[in-house]
Amino acid sequence: AEEEKNQNPTGQFLPLYARPSLQIKKNAITDDYKVTSQVLGLGINGKVLEIFQKKTGDKYALKMLQDCAKARREVELHWRASPCANIVRIIDVYENLYQGRKCLLIVMECMDGGELFSRIQDRGDQAFTEREASDIMKSIGEAIQFLHAINIAHRDVKPENLLYSSKKPNALLKLTDFGFAKETTSHNSLATPCYTPYYVAPEVLGPEKYDKSCDMWSLGVIMYILLCGYPPFYSNHGLAISPGMKKRIRMGQYEFPNPEWSDVSEEAKQLIRTLLKTEPTQRMTITEFMNHPWINVSTCSIVSYFYLTFLPSFQLDC
Repeated sequence: AEEEKNQNPTGQFLPLYARPSLQIKKNAITDDYKVTSQVLGLGINGKVLEIFQKKTGDKYALKMLQDCAKARREVELHWRASPCANIVRIIDVYENLYQGRKCLLIVMECMDGGELFSRIQDRGDQAFTEREASDIMKSIGEAIQFLHAINIAHRDVKPENLLYSSKKPNALLKLTDFGFAKETTSHNSLATPCYTPYYVAPEVLGPEKYDKSCDMWSLGVIMYILLCGYPPFYSNHGLAISPGMKKRIRMGQYEFPNPEWSDVSEEAKQLIRTLLKTEPTQRMTITEFMNHPWINVSTCSIVSYFYLTFLPSFQLDC
């Protein structure tokens, strides 16, 4: 069940109860689970296998990482984030020897609905409607809001790392793969350049430090793709990232070309512009994003946003 949340004075949602600290089990995972060779997916740090709990027969996903300080940080941050309904939940973690090497074996809930990336590909030239895109972006925003509230930057938010709980239309969309995640505090800016080219924020390409706002840039890129079917920045040479693409990202050079964008609302375009600001301090925060009327599509929230933005003294009960 999703943890209760409490709104703090800064307007961010914080979990009332922290998850109990991670207890890594030392017994063999095969005592508790039947491990199969069925590959469910590939993460940045290795493949994910299908496993079954022996007591219940329930299906789970198993990720294996070679034990090291970096792997332990990844697991610790993912564990802390697991109470969020829009983040793939870690069930158990084992420290076992595998092929003579000490490994961390991470048991996670099984996401049978596949990647958001696959659903985008399946659409082909048929972009998502604004309502569909809004619902998807709100789900991703819930995950980022939770992470930022507990001072974690994911740093690799992309459609391949967003998984559906099932193939049903109302399936939950959840964020996974914390291989690039980092804890962020006012004294701990992020300086290690980790990125996937299409979704990388400009500041990550340079020597300057960056923080949670790099996740907001990635939200802008994903929203752009959902509404037209292709990314705002891409390489013309078939490379993962080219000098020209790097320059366009750092300069924030992208367009809303017709016909794909002719029927997209100005409100949606303006939200993308606010997310794809090259200066991180000018970029929208996750709290502002979640309060935006395009994300909260009800009439009440649009009216509320208008009054909160333009008439701060006006009180509206919704």
